[in-house]
Amino acid sequence: MDSQSRGRADDIDPADQWVLNPNTGEYELRLTPSAPRSAVPGPRRAAPRDAGGATRNRSAAPQAPGRDVPPQRRRRAPEEPLPGRRGRRPAKKKSKAKKALMWTGGSMAFVLLAVAGGAYLYIKHLNDNITSVSDDGASTGGFSKGKAINILLIGTDKRTGEGNTKYGDSGSVGHADTTILLHVSKDRSNATALSIPRDLITDIPDCPTQQDDGSEKVIAGTSGVRFNTSLGQDDRTPSCTARTVTELTGIKPDNFMVADFNAVKTLTTAVGGVDVCLGKDINDPDSHLNLKKGMRHIEGETALAFVRTRHAVGFGGDLSRIALQQQFLSALMRKLKSNDTLTNPAKMVKVAEAGTKALTVDSNLDSIGKLKDLGLELGKLNPKNLTFTTVPVIDNPAEKVKATVVLNESKAPEVFQAIKNDVSFTAVKQEKKKEADAAAARLKGTKSAASDVRVRILNGGAAAGSAQAELEYLQNEAGVTKSENAGNAEAELSKTTLEYAPDQADQARRLADIMGLSGSALKPGKSVTNAQGLPTMTLTLGKDFETAGEPLTAPSKAPDVDKSTADKVECAK
Repeated sequence: MDSQSRGRADDIDPADQWVLNPNTGEYELRLTPSAPRSAVPGPRRAAPRDAGGATRNRSAAPQAPGRDVPPQRRRRAPEEPLPGRRGRRPAKKKSKAKKALMWTGGSMAFVLLAVAGGAYLYIKHLNDNITSVSDDGASTGGFSKGKAINILLIGTDKRTGEGNTKYGDSGSVGHADTTILLHVSKDRSNATALSIPRDLITDIPDCPTQQDDGSEKVIAGTSGVRFNTSLGQDDRTPSCTARTVTELTGIKPDNFMVADFNAVKTLTTAVGGVDVCLGKDINDPDSHLNLKKGMRHIEGETALAFVRTRHAVGFGGDLSRIALQQQFLSALMRKLKSNDTLTNPAKMVKVAEAGTKALTVDSNLDSIGKLKDLGLELGKLNPKNLTFTTVPVIDNPAEKVKATVVLNESKAPEVFQAIKNDVSFTAVKQEKKKEADAAAARLKGTKSAASDVRVRILNGGAAAGSAQAELEYLQNEAGVTKSENAGNAEAELSKTTLEYAPDQADQARRLADIMGLSGSALKPGKSVTNAQGLPTMTLTLGKDFETAGEPLTAPSKAPDVDKSTADKVECAK
C-alpha cells in the first residue's frame, strides 16, 4: 500500500517518510497531501505558478493542443524520489519494531539521555528546546567514543512551573536534590548508576564560574556541608556540583545534565505513564501521594509525588526516597525501551519534545547532534546490566538527632575505585574467556632475580614526577638496579603497561610481581636498546598509576553493596 492510500497516523511507517535533503544534508519528514502532517515544523514549498503569476493546480496535468493526455499515474512514494532528491535503493522489508529501533537510535538509553538520543531525526526543531550552561572547565570536555563514559545527572528541587509550588520550599533556588553519576563501560556492555545522597556531609571546592557578562567569578568553597548545597547555594551552578562529585569520588564527569520538577511530569505524560510497585498503601500529605499497594500506573502529578515521597516509605529519610527514585527510573527506562513507545511516532514526538524542554545541559552537549551521538552509544546497553546503587554511608556520628550522613570509609572508596577501573556491578563478563586466560598465563612461569630486571620507565599519563618516583622505589627498595627514567611517552595511556620481548618473560613476571601488575598489563612485543646497547623492557605509567610502591592490580569484582538492576520490578516498602 503506497503512502497516498494511508489515512491515519498509525498507518504511516515512519521509516518511509524521512528523505535526505541534498541542499541541507539533513533528513526531513515527507508526507503527501492526503497524509497527516508532521508535528514538527519544517520549510514550506512555494506553490508553482504559471507565466502570468497565477498559482497552478498541482493535480492538473498539462495538455498539448489537439492531443489526448492519459491520466497521470500515481507515484509510489517509497520507490520514486521527489524532484531534486536522492533516490533510495530497494531494501528488504523490516518489521515496524526493527525500523523504529533504527530511527530512534538512543531511545533505549538511560532516561533523559534516551529521550534526547532517540529523537535525533527531529534535529532542526528540537535544537531550540535545549538550554545549556557553561561547564566552567569542571568536565573532561565531553564524552568520547571508545572510552568509558561518565555522565552526571542532577535533579533540582526548583519549584517553577504550574502546580509545583505546593511541594516543600516554594522559594528554593534549586539545590542538587537528586544526583546520579552514570558510568557506562568502555565496551558498552554494562553501566552503573551511582546515587549520591543529598544529605551527605562533604567538602565543596572553590568553583570558578562564568558570569552572564562573560567574566569569571570564583565562588568560595566550604567544608563539612550537605552535598545538595553544591548547587544553588551562593549562586553555585551545575559545574560546581560536577567539581564536588570529582572531589568526592575521584571521578571527573564527561558531561552533565540538569532537570527540574517539570521533567518528571512531562516525561511520564509523554510516554503514557509508567508502572511501579508498592508493597503497602501510601498516603503521604507532604508529597500528596495517595496510592494503594500493588502495581500502579502513574504519570504527571502522581509520578512527581511518587519520586518526592519519603516519609511514607522505608525509614522515612532521604535514603529511602533514593530507592524509590531508582525504582521509578528503572520503570521509565523500561517504558522508553518498549515497543509501545518505539513503534508509536506520535508518542515519540511527545517524548522528544518533553525531553529536550526538560533538559539543561553543559556547553559541550548543547545540540541534538551531540545528544544523538551520546544516545547511540548508550543505546547499546542492555537494561539487565544497568545497576543502580548508592554511595555507601553511615549516620553522622556527630549528631544526636540523625539528619545527615557521612561516607562509609570502609566501603565507599571500594565503590569509587571499581567505577574508576570500569568494573561491572552485574555478572556481565568484561573479557572473553580466551583473552582472560591468555592474560593470566603471562604471570605463570619462572621469575628472574630483581637485580637481573632491566627496564626503562616512561610517564604516559601519570602525575608529573611519577616516573622518577617509581625509579627511586625500584632501585632503592625493590632491588631493580638496572632501571632508568626515560622521560615522557609519546602518547598517554589509561592503563600502565609493560612491553617486553619473548626472552624477557621471566624479567616481566618479576617486575609484575613487584609492582602488582595484572596479566593484561603485560604486553608481549619487542625490547628496545638502551644507551649501553643492551635490550631493555619498557614500563609506561598510565593514568591509573597513583603512588610509587603501591600495587597496581585493579579489582576484578565489584564490592558487595545494595543494588538493583533496571530490568527488574522492585516494590517500595
